[in-house]
Order: sequence, then C-alpha cells, then structure tokens
Amino acid sequence: MTGRHSLELALPGASIGAVAGAMAGGLTLLAGQSAGMAGLAALALATPLALFGGLYGMLLGHGVFRPGTFGPIGLYWMAAFPVSRLAQEILVPTGGLAEGAGPFLAYQAMISLGFAIGFLWMHERIMPQWLVRRAGDNPLAGELLQKYLRFARIVRARKSARKEGR
Repeated sequence: MTGRHSLELALPGASIGAVAGAMAGGLTLLAGQSAGMAGLAALALATPLALFGGLYGMLLGHGVFRPGTFGPIGLYWMAAFPVSRLAQEILVPTGGLAEGAGPFLAYQAMISLGFAIGFLWMHERIMPQWLVRRAGDNPLAGELLQKYLRFARIVRARKSARKEGR
C-alpha cells in the first residue's frame, strides 16, 4: 500500500512535468520543425520532466522537502532540468551540444531556476487540492495535507502581524 500511496503523491508533479515537456513540442512546431520532430521532442522532454516531477511529489510526501520552500527545490531542479534537457538533446539532436556538454549543461542549469519557479508555483496550487481528495484513503496524503495547513496558518499569522504593525 505504501507504494501506491507514494505514487498518488507523485501524480501532480508528474502531470506538471509532462505538460511542460509537451509544450516543448509546440515550441518545436513554431520553430518550423515537422510534426513528427515536434512530437518526438515533446516526448523526449516530457518523460524525464514527468519522472522528476513525480519524484519531487514523493520526496515531498516523505519529508525530504517542505511546502513553501524554494531553495532546496531550486537546487533539485538545477540538477534535474539539465539532465532532462540532455536526454532530450541526445534523443532529438538540435545542435545544442555543438559547443560541448559543459556549456550546454551550464546554460540549462541557469535557466532551470525559471523552470523551478513555474513548477513550484503550479505544484503549490495543484497539490493541496489533490491532497484534500486523497487524504481519507492515503495516510501519506493526510500527513502532507497537515503540513500544508500548518504552513498556511504560519503565512496567515505573519501577514496579520505585518498588517497590525503598520
């Protein structure tokens, strides 16, 4: 059962990663590539992003990450996003590795923080709703939902304190 419970926590992050990767296919079409190349590019990026997104949800559920924190998640995606892009570039070469793997990976690490911000923003809006639905049947989801509720209370108390201090 624990495996199923962990996989349920993976679903929101995997979905976000898959959609983000699929959007790459649309960008490939806009760049003038064929529909086949766009589909392959989308699949080649969607798969690793979905895997890493799902892993993030599982790690969050097991207490490795905490809701509302960006630093550790930024570091996570600083490693995971370049690996995902490298997998895509190997499967669908576009010339990104022409200058070598080092510069390619360094550039991907830099832009990964933008991806991390978007991923976290989406995840923080989708995951609590998912947890509310799954908390009754999934003890990991119930525990994580309680962490989100504690975090929300802390944020609300801080906002109230700032308003009263004005």
